[in-house]
Amino acid sequence: MRFALYNDISEVNSLERKVVLASHGKFASGILSSLELICGTSDQVEAIDCYIEEDFDLVETVRNIMEVYSKDELIVITDLFGGSVNNEFLQYIEQPNFYLVAGLNLLFLIELMTKIESHGDISAIIIESLDNAKKSMQLCNESYHKDLEEEDF
Repeated sequence: MRFALYNDISEVNSLERKVVLASHGKFASGILSSLELICGTSDQVEAIDCYIEEDFDLVETVRNIMEVYSKDELIVITDLFGGSVNNEFLQYIEQPNFYLVAGLNLLFLIELMTKIESHGDISAIIIESLDNAKKSMQLCNESYHKDLEEEDF
């Protein structure tokens, strides 16, 4: 149980939930822009665009994020599992109240942000949001033709 480090469950409930979107290039800030268009702005979410400046230091950037949010419940969502951004955050996977998700997409973010204010178990909220996002991904051509076939019966 992740909360075993705390003597009192009220300490866990008082943690702020923060979300960091991190990607290669400007994908993180771009998807944040889309999220804000749909859900409004939130100081709970920030984007980190990696490698767009020549002197970008991924190790230092990740270290700073982990320090700044060390007292919060932190969800980091990266673009690619196994990519350099994800791998750098993966080094912190054992930190308490740290959750790392790979496969950044808009539906997942919308689901997550609409549920994040609840005081429910954050792992369960992340898993449910991931499951719903996965179910929505489809080849529309196939779905369209399948629906047409079903209408013929």
